Amino acid sequence: MSKAGSGNRMWGGRFATGPDAVMEEINASIDFDRKLYAQDIAGSMAHARMLTKQGIISKQDAKQICAGLDTILSEIEAGKFEFSRALEDIHMNIEARLKKLIGEPAGRLHTARSRNDQVATDFRLWVKQMMTGLSASVSSLMKVLVEKADNHADTIMPGFTHLQSAQPVTFGHHCLAYVEMLARDKSRVDDAIKRMDECPLGAAALAGTGFAIDREMVAKELGFSKPTRNSLDSVSDRDFALDMLSAASICATHLSRLAEEIVIWSTPQFNFITLSDAFSTGSSIMPQKKNPDAAELIRAKTGRINGSLVGLLTVLKGLPLSYSKDMQEDKEAVFDAVTSLEVCLAAMTGLISDMRINADAMHKAAGSGHATATDLADWLVRELNMPFREAHHVTGRVVALAEKHACSLEDLTLDQMQSVHDGITNAVYDVLSVEKSVASRTSFGGTAPKNVRKQVRYWQRQIAKMG
Repeated sequence: MSKAGSGNRMWGGRFATGPDAVMEEINASIDFDRKLYAQDIAGSMAHARMLTKQGIISKQDAKQICAGLDTILSEIEAGKFEFSRALEDIHMNIEARLKKLIGEPAGRLHTARSRNDQVATDFRLWVKQMMTGLSASVSSLMKVLVEKADNHADTIMPGFTHLQSAQPVTFGHHCLAYVEMLARDKSRVDDAIKRMDECPLGAAALAGTGFAIDREMVAKELGFSKPTRNSLDSVSDRDFALDMLSAASICATHLSRLAEEIVIWSTPQFNFITLSDAFSTGSSIMPQKKNPDAAELIRAKTGRINGSLVGLLTVLKGLPLSYSKDMQEDKEAVFDAVTSLEVCLAAMTGLISDMRINADAMHKAAGSGHATATDLADWLVRELNMPFREAHHVTGRVVALAEKHACSLEDLTLDQMQSVHDGITNAVYDVLSVEKSVASRTSFGGTAPKNVRKQVRYWQRQIAKMG
């Protein structure tokens, strides 16, 4: 099986033969790290210009290197570049092609760097760029939810605990709860971008280099704020990938919770919303079915995103400093998580934008299950100066009475309520409707429609600042 008799050009004179086929299979990363081609070429160009400025390579060599890299970039983007698994990774594929294009000057490009700091730079740059896009996608979903909240600041629905009707709220208030979650998601993404805004290139294999390089120049050219401060950490750090996966997992979990509610709300039993045909599918055997597949897939993809986070944490947990080949397993999980979260955000944005709210069904459900019982207890406290625990007990007896008569609290007669407590007056009816219950929740952060509108204005200003 061995490729005996042929020296390995990547690994140099230390190895007399090429890799065994099985070794090539486990070792090669080009099948997935080709995704880093643009970042790898950008890093190489910045490195070449820096080497020239520092007098380490000639201007002519740098000019040929950059021209060759431009050609390679065009070839890859045109689909004309031939990737080779025998060359192992994106770095060596590009370097080999560069040598064919420009000859001997290509060999000068790797002066004062290693594949260790090269891949750390490529990957960090890719993650930083992708997270900038994810941040914008989160903002887009927030905007759609704020628009729905604005349109439905007065639309009453049941608020749930334990998936049981608890107290009436507005649909606008419910939408804004997810805006709050997404705002935290965006802040985590933006914070992670700030933390990863350091350039590892120049750390070389692990110890830095004896060449008089200018790491600040390279960092600036690549859009980083500064170079990393420790060469060992530079090549072995993957916190930036963990930050991305952690933020992605939390965001996906929020999307999954919303997706679960959409699945429930769209059932005939709830009928709170109607999904558009664009985000639903039918059944191959049951013609009446309209399945919320987009929401279900968002819910499912959360599992694979969470799995990517756990996978990378496990890869890194026992690695000594500095670089180990284990780190090759960092990329596929990140690539997959980014793709999954991107499509989940896009699908949820379209799904929320297109869905129709069935306000009458929501309102009817909001009045079921004696959802204004807490309003009755609060009234007893305010008007009769009753201790809340006693008010809770009295209210429970009134609820039992309503259940006995199969009616709502507001449909009980005053005589019936006074049979439970003779201090109850006609004024109690001012708090027993769902409309008055919702309107009364005026504490900061409460569901009163006027509160919702204030929060809508706040979030419209915040989203406008996000750009």
